[in-house]
Amino acid sequence: MRADTYIPRRLDDPWKIGLWDVDVAAPFLFLFFVGYVSGSRWSLAACMAAGIGLSRWVARLKADRHPAFAVHWLYWHLPASPLTAMRATPPSHIRRMVG
Repeated sequence: MRADTYIPRRLDDPWKIGLWDVDVAAPFLFLFFVGYVSGSRWSLAACMAAGIGLSRWVARLKADRHPAFAVHWLYWHLPASPLTAMRATPPSHIRRMVG
C-alpha cells in the first residue's frame, strides 16, 4: 500500500506577523498604537520612527542567536511577578547555583 503522506518541516517556527517575527514586530506595533492614540501626526511619525529603530535594534540583537533569545532576555532582566514566574526554574536574581 503506497500513500502520499505530508510530513511537516516547520513545526517549531516562531510566530510571525506578516514576514517578521513577533518579538521584532511588537515594538513597532506598540509604538504605532501609542502614536495613533496621541492624536497628532507629528507624534505618530515620531513614534513610528522610534518603533522602526527599536525593531531594528531588536532584530540585530537577536541575529545569530537562539530563536527564543528575546524570551530568555526578558526572563533575566524583568522583575518576577506571579504572572511571569516559572516553577521549574530558579528566580532570576539567583545567578549562581551550587550543586
